[in-house]
Amino acid sequence: MTATSPAPRYKGFRGVLQAFAQPGAITMLFFGLASGLPFLLVGNTLSAWLKESGIDYGAIGLASYVTFSYNFKFVWAPLVDRFRLPLFCRLGQRRGWLMFALLLLTVGLLGMAMMPPDASLARFVGVTLIAAFAGATIDIVVDAYRVEIAPPEAQGALAATYTLGYRFGLIASGAGILIIADAVGWQKAYVAICLLLIIPIVSVLVVREPEHRVRERVSLAVAVQEGFIGPFRDFFSRYGLGLAFGLIAFVGLFRLPDQMLGVMAYPFYLDTGFTKTQIAEVSKVYGVVVGIAGALAGGWAVTRFELRRLLAVAGVGVAVSNLLYIVMANHPGETWSFVLTLSGDNFAQGFAGPVLVAFMSSLVNRSFTATQYALLSSLANLPGKVIGGMSGFLVRDSGYTTLFLISTVSIVPTLIVLALLWRRIPTIAAPR
Repeated sequence: MTATSPAPRYKGFRGVLQAFAQPGAITMLFFGLASGLPFLLVGNTLSAWLKESGIDYGAIGLASYVTFSYNFKFVWAPLVDRFRLPLFCRLGQRRGWLMFALLLLTVGLLGMAMMPPDASLARFVGVTLIAAFAGATIDIVVDAYRVEIAPPEAQGALAATYTLGYRFGLIASGAGILIIADAVGWQKAYVAICLLLIIPIVSVLVVREPEHRVRERVSLAVAVQEGFIGPFRDFFSRYGLGLAFGLIAFVGLFRLPDQMLGVMAYPFYLDTGFTKTQIAEVSKVYGVVVGIAGALAGGWAVTRFELRRLLAVAGVGVAVSNLLYIVMANHPGETWSFVLTLSGDNFAQGFAGPVLVAFMSSLVNRSFTATQYALLSSLANLPGKVIGGMSGFLVRDSGYTTLFLISTVSIVPTLIVLALLWRRIPTIAAPR
């Protein structure tokens, strides 16, 4: 479907079926797979490989900084939107960039397989950074493609199939690669995962390029003003300097307990005596199901209860769930402790997700929705990743229990900021 195609109307149950049956829905399933695959391969799954390769805990934490590509993808998004790549431009603006990013991701993943961390950590991190950059670029292109390929009334179906494909990618790069690595080793496992990229690569060659509206050429100064300065100026003018910084601080601190722990989770699972296959079964299959249940509960709660109270409950829940890891540490290799810990942790994280999304959504100006929300969502991950990258040194010097306790206590600054904002949040979070 292109921009010049007649816009179909999707009404009633039959319309829903028509929306899901459109070719674009299947396309987004495959493109969602492309987006989901690299996320864990350069993140949590990578930390398990580094741990088994005998890499120092501190270095494992620092290696997690390669995922900053996802936090700063808005920086080069304007280039993806405007610049036509040489050689690839024959495929069109969207398909050309997507093919480039997919091939670059393949190079990065194969480079990781050919230059394992125990041979040269510096070279390994270098090719991992290439894979992370490619994965973030895939996200940018796929989001743009989804918007342009179908009318607004069909976007729900496209988003649903994209999310399903993304989940398939996470399962493959989480549970799937752990099982394969347990059987044939990490290098062959990463090569095997690359074979899945054939699906989106072929899809790019088959699907049609969406037709674009002719964009007015503007100067670099105007582009910077409209794309970057304007959204910031609007945010600070609407809330005032003090309140704006308070809101930014709260969003940035909210996920700190979760992300302080996330980097060292896989090494901890391995240190407590579980195999990669067991980790895949409990963490990446059972854990995903529990996380979905938590997200459904959080989404329901947002429609029923006061948002500021939910922010407090969700924040405390995520922090306190980290204490369950101490139970797991005291019962190493016992499946019940693993299941108990993952149940509490994944449910708490799943519940907190919709609550934070609802809060951030209430803060943005609809004239700058995409930019302001992208910046807020980046802030929600950035401080935790910066501090979490140092968690390996804490584990090395003081042990896992110290990390679990500090990550739990790290919710205190968040609650203090929330208390200072308490009277202002009802107005901010009211429907706009």
